[in-house]
Amino acid sequence: MLKLLRVDHRLLHGQVAFSWTQNLGADCILIANDDVPKNDIRKTTIKLAKPQGVKLVIKSIEDSIKALQSGVTDKYKLFIVVESVKDAKALVEAYPVIEQINLGGMKVREGTRNISKAINITPEEEVMVTELVNKGIEVEIRQVPTDKKIAVLNAL
Repeated sequence: MLKLLRVDHRLLHGQVAFSWTQNLGADCILIANDDVPKNDIRKTTIKLAKPQGVKLVIKSIEDSIKALQSGVTDKYKLFIVVESVKDAKALVEAYPVIEQINLGGMKVREGTRNISKAINITPEEEVMVTELVNKGIEVEIRQVPTDKKIAVLNAL
């Protein structure tokens, strides 16, 4: 059962590993990212942040989609973390069960503007987020589960 899809440029770190995983009751974290499976340093760092007793799976976006579509993840209380809005959109389009996206951390990059404490968004990402909302996907901003949800369109 899918618990949440989160966009966070840091992927797995203390906030995600502990407060979100515990709050969601997740027993499996899927890191869906095209770089991490090939990058031993990032992979090792992410593995160090894994909470005890929680399964950690690291797959490319394509392999993540295949796993989700195959039903192999259905037995888990699944928490998916991606690095970008583009990756989140790819998962949503391929796996329509996803109804909610949490924007948790998007770093300053060229061409971004700040819309919330830790959310910096490009014009292209704004278009993608708006398309997702228009398809009925709830896109909200929250650093930690106890923060008040902010609908992304209210921040744009």
